[in-house]
Amino acid sequence: MTTSPMMQQYAEAKTACGDAILLFRMGDFYELFHEDARTAASILGLTLTSRDKNTNPTPMAGFPHHQLEGYLGKLIRAGFRVAVCDQVENPATAKGLVRREVTRVVTPGTAIEDEILEPREPNYLTSIKLGKADRAGRVPVGLSWLDLSTGIFFATITSEPKLASEIGRIAPKELLVSENELSHLSAVDPDIMRTTRPQWTYTPANTQTVLKDHFQTLGMDGFGFGDEDQLALQAAGGLLAYLRETQKYSLSHIDRLSPYRSGQCLEIDNATRRSLELTATLRSGNRAGSLLSVLDQCVTNMGSRVMVEWLNNPLTDQTHIEQRLDAVQVFLENERLTQDLGKLLGEVFDLERMAGKVSAGRATPRDLANIARTLEKLPEIKAKIADYDSDLLESLHQNLELFEELRDALLTALADECPLTLKDGGFIRDGFHQQLDQLRALAAGGKDWIASYQASIIETSGIPSLKVGYNRVFGYYLEVTNTHRDRIPESFIRKQTLKNAERYITPELKEYEEKILTADEQANTLEVQLFEELRQQVASQGNRLRSTARILAQLDALRSLGTLATRNRYTRPKLSQERILKIDGGRHPVLDAQAKDVAFVANDTLLDDETGFIALITGPNMAGKSTYIRQVALITLMAQIGSFVPADHAELGIADRIFARVGASDELSRGQSTFMVEMIETAHILNNATDRSLVILDEIGRGTSTYDGVSLAWAIVEHLHDQLGARTLFATHYHELTDLANLLPHVKNLTVLVREWDEKIVFLHQIVPGATDKSYGIQVARLAGVPGSVNERAKEVLAKLESEFLTPENRPKLSQRVGDHKPIQLTFFGPAHHPLIDTIRDLDVQTLTPVQCLNLIHQWHQRIQEEAQ
Repeated sequence: MTTSPMMQQYAEAKTACGDAILLFRMGDFYELFHEDARTAASILGLTLTSRDKNTNPTPMAGFPHHQLEGYLGKLIRAGFRVAVCDQVENPATAKGLVRREVTRVVTPGTAIEDEILEPREPNYLTSIKLGKADRAGRVPVGLSWLDLSTGIFFATITSEPKLASEIGRIAPKELLVSENELSHLSAVDPDIMRTTRPQWTYTPANTQTVLKDHFQTLGMDGFGFGDEDQLALQAAGGLLAYLRETQKYSLSHIDRLSPYRSGQCLEIDNATRRSLELTATLRSGNRAGSLLSVLDQCVTNMGSRVMVEWLNNPLTDQTHIEQRLDAVQVFLENERLTQDLGKLLGEVFDLERMAGKVSAGRATPRDLANIARTLEKLPEIKAKIADYDSDLLESLHQNLELFEELRDALLTALADECPLTLKDGGFIRDGFHQQLDQLRALAAGGKDWIASYQASIIETSGIPSLKVGYNRVFGYYLEVTNTHRDRIPESFIRKQTLKNAERYITPELKEYEEKILTADEQANTLEVQLFEELRQQVASQGNRLRSTARILAQLDALRSLGTLATRNRYTRPKLSQERILKIDGGRHPVLDAQAKDVAFVANDTLLDDETGFIALITGPNMAGKSTYIRQVALITLMAQIGSFVPADHAELGIADRIFARVGASDELSRGQSTFMVEMIETAHILNNATDRSLVILDEIGRGTSTYDGVSLAWAIVEHLHDQLGARTLFATHYHELTDLANLLPHVKNLTVLVREWDEKIVFLHQIVPGATDKSYGIQVARLAGVPGSVNERAKEVLAKLESEFLTPENRPKLSQRVGDHKPIQLTFFGPAHHPLIDTIRDLDVQTLTPVQCLNLIHQWHQRIQEEAQ
């Protein structure tokens, strides 16, 4: 069976693009064939047809070429790679089959189209390269990430245990990894697209060549990288090699590779990000309801992306934090500045991403017009931020360039209203270019002549329905219906017969057609040429434009934090290097912002070496324990991004890491139960926290039996107290743990106030010193809608248990020395009189651990139950 030349061309392109869906340009359409057609028809809602129906039917589907970006976005969001094969020759001048080539492969991490990108979030492509394990078995990892739409490019070295957390911080849309290292990504979010690469693309020789060629340097020392950073550079070089292979356009806007140093930012692992709902909620995964949704009051997409960056990378350097706080305070104290700057920034466009599109050669006339409008606002913005007492604002003011020459060039050349595409024409202003004006006048005059000619022919021939038309095959023609066939003048030359009409030409009409079409074509060609010259002029300033965009984005983010502080009555935190956490009148930033009819109940927090740096918080469910511990972590994090905080007063020792183990979740796909996940995350905390960390824990140990759970929770608190010294908020239903406040000098008890009457409870959401020995579980169950019969039976069972086991005289206590460590005092319940009680009270437990003691009590309790039966 023979294959047509065009389908041979398609087969070659399909082989070149691997597993990507191929969009094959044919005239004014993009066509898909075979399985690609079936897939696209399902996802895009296209009609599935076939080619060569009679011999060997080939499934096919297609869409108009001008709808490319919309359909491309749908395919990318569905998780596919897409290769775009374009015509790279002009069909009008090509000899034989038009040459076609794959011009780019679009993936989630390489998209630059507005229809695909989330405007308020960065779009990172990430690359990893594993190193060799050292003698202790530790595996270093080179990590690099880039936003192709803006040119932001970083590289660093981390370790394999921290890889998942680092990937969580970056939140990439696509992950590149060597084909032999894919197995090391088991802990990384499985929803991120993996793209495997040949091993040789990550070799030192190949990656060094790629980096040197791209940046036109002899090495990477000038960017701040040293010999110890070679693994990071391999990851970066492998990423850049992938882009050079898949993106057939200029990557000149990637002009810098910046080193990212660990320790510059507060570290937050994936579990903590989820628990604190920093950028998305736990339940729905939506932005709304997250901390980001509250902080982001930006009026530009650039500012919103910077806010995401700041939230994912809180600072640890006090000087830099204070500089941001100083700038936020300027906006807090100058309401008019905040309003005026917000109005000006609201009128600028996404300069950062538009500059990237210019460098990639994908900018439209409207993009250049929007760049010009943005540059128009720069003098006013620069003037607004002058002369304020803020080092950061002064630096932004000094570095904000105005681009007068480029602005004037664009405004002079471009029309007031520019179209979206070049083919629409009319984007160069009349009067800008003399030759273009002449060609336009000739084309316009010719069209006027056509209208006049039609009127004169109608008059002389007496054919009222005669009209002048145009198509690409015959050019201009005269169309006459068969009704007036007998009136056709002898000068008419027949060109085409239709069902109910005839088409004719005249020598005079063809003469003017040539003039008109030539003028139109020349005008269009010249207009595109002038546009390309403008685009090149903008591209030559691309690096400076992106720096200016970054300044605008930071101004917007700072202004946003100032707006938030004013609107929600935030206060400036006092930062220190001491191990202190003192918050007066603290509020949860998200719930406080959402509270409308009822004011959020504020609470105080004090963790320090004098009063205790570990707080055990008891109280019933729904009373607010989890909200309270989360709000303390969020306030700390907000302070370290340079934000004012929801509190009356806050004095915070800068944290190096924040850990949160809140809520229940499982990883069934990885064979991990809820309790296993809880223990893995707890182990991560205990192995990585320091005395400068902030730890919040909620209901640790509840996923197993009571005795195991209490034992683990007890031992965890001891470890945090004795080994780590981390500031800790530990919410629990294990009332036995409250005895630790009497045994460990830096542990204290807090509880949530609850009021009871008439078998009902009211949660006051107020945290006060003290402990509780009641959980109010039955009351909470009633509020949750558990059937009344179940609640009534639960009350009966509880009353029986309390009468038999929970009276004060029936509470034997085990209070002895455990080794040479410290006293242990645990309260358990049993019958008032039994010979085993005396045995246990007199037992020598000097060498027993808390877990062993608990197991002993468990055995005793089982024996009592057996005897009772």
